Amino acid sequence: MELLIRTYRSSDAPALARLFYETVHSVNLRDYTLEQADAWAPRQIDLTAWDRSLARHFTVVALEDGRTIGFGDMAPDGYLDRLYVHRDFQRRGAASAICTALEAFVAAPVFTVRASLTARPFFLARGYRVVEKLQVERRGVLLASLLMEKQS
Repeated sequence: MELLIRTYRSSDAPALARLFYETVHSVNLRDYTLEQADAWAPRQIDLTAWDRSLARHFTVVALEDGRTIGFGDMAPDGYLDRLYVHRDFQRRGAASAICTALEAFVAAPVFTVRASLTARPFFLARGYRVVEKLQVERRGVLLASLLMEKQS
């Protein structure tokens, strides 16, 4: 099976929103409660706002045999906003391919990410370091995360 990384299209928004919800509500439940997952990734996402946000950044979509299996986006300043891979395609290189594409395209001296506890090992393996432990609030619920950075 061949992995294809391509740039984001507005028509991808519904599939990416669904993948985001399903990933947070499965993979991230190892490190977060259901209440936290619901606050982080609600079932109903404003697709217009979601599309606008993804279009503002450099966003790529990972496909395998035509199926959307992951996505990621990075702001022009090197902030990696989202990186999600479908639960059935974890640990198969998709996240690395997405991250490599983002880091190659965005010319920033430092890449930063507010990583979930779940994503911490992935980013450490890519050469990111923990700068600060954070508590972020989503819909009135606190979630632990990590500010991480990597020199480009």
